[in-house]
Amino acid sequence: MRFIFKTDYDQDIRILKHGGYWWSYGVLLALLIAAPFLVGSYLQSQMVFVFIYATVGVALMILTGFTGQASLGHAAFLAIGAYTAGYMQSVGVPFVVYFPLAAILTAVIGALVGFPALRLHGIYLVIATIAFAFIVEEILARWESVTNGNEGMRVRTLDLLGLSMPRGDESFYYLCLLVLVGSILLALNLLRSPTGRAFVAIRDSETAAKSMGIDLAAYKVKSFAISAGITGLAGVLFAHMMTFISPEMFTLLLSIEFIMVIIIGGAFGVHGAVFGAIFIVMVDPFLTALKDDVPVLAANLAASAGAARDTADALREWLHGVGSAAGLKGAIYGLIIMMFILFEPYGLYGRWLKIKLFFQLFPLYKRATFKRQKTYVKSERNR
Repeated sequence: MRFIFKTDYDQDIRILKHGGYWWSYGVLLALLIAAPFLVGSYLQSQMVFVFIYATVGVALMILTGFTGQASLGHAAFLAIGAYTAGYMQSVGVPFVVYFPLAAILTAVIGALVGFPALRLHGIYLVIATIAFAFIVEEILARWESVTNGNEGMRVRTLDLLGLSMPRGDESFYYLCLLVLVGSILLALNLLRSPTGRAFVAIRDSETAAKSMGIDLAAYKVKSFAISAGITGLAGVLFAHMMTFISPEMFTLLLSIEFIMVIIIGGAFGVHGAVFGAIFIVMVDPFLTALKDDVPVLAANLAASAGAARDTADALREWLHGVGSAAGLKGAIYGLIIMMFILFEPYGLYGRWLKIKLFFQLFPLYKRATFKRQKTYVKSERNR
């Protein structure tokens, strides 16, 4: 059992609060650094996607988890970062220039999106961000002189100061890991700053935040800009990872995947972005294997149970057709979101905290420690 006694304010806002954080995160970082030499190329590429998705998750955490502003338009911000990288590379601009430029451009556009969304809340803000995503997708398809339209754009291998970084190379892996670690440190330090505390105050109660002198409009726009800028950085890495980008890659489904990252991982901590990214990236290979293997397994079981060969083949074809049905992936994602909201609203990170607290307090742990409190709608909170 561990007891931590806080004696000053600096200790309370410290990122690594005790020695256990130092060695646990140190071991994790050492394993991530050694991973390219311990795993195969396929698993390494999946880890790169985890880093990119987790970076977007951190950005969305700042906007949704910290400030309470919902968004289904982050696929558009990712597209802006990706196309900025592709276009700048095609005209000969080096990576050290277009990488920060993509973040700045995306942040400016994010701020512009934040202004008309100031008077919108809840479902209306979600609809506004969806409309923004559709507008960006249409611009990418129509502005052929810059984006090549629906034909897509080829993105060459990343070149950093003369060092080539192919997408399957260890150097590109470490670059994505560095961007993720930097984004996490930025988010943690932002949360400890007056700006981050203003974000949290706006999330908890806009009325209370306004009564304390917080400029709601300025901080909401700032939250949109910071979140969009980090997503733009992830978009540059995404473009170099895919080596080819087209408007069809940045659809509403991708924005839903980003929302799933923080819902499944947990929207109240930066750790949730990493947990959610791991889940989302790894669920795709699982669904693919399920679609390919389950029909064959079911047909073999039917044949071994004495069913006719024609019946077993018909069952396999039917199951394969169900697995290949349009919209099945979105339906499964929707079911996963519903299950987490109903049965695990704190996400995977919340479940990890419960398990950790159980061992920390054992045998004094109480089941009511994480009992869900009564929630109020805004009209009731403001009475």
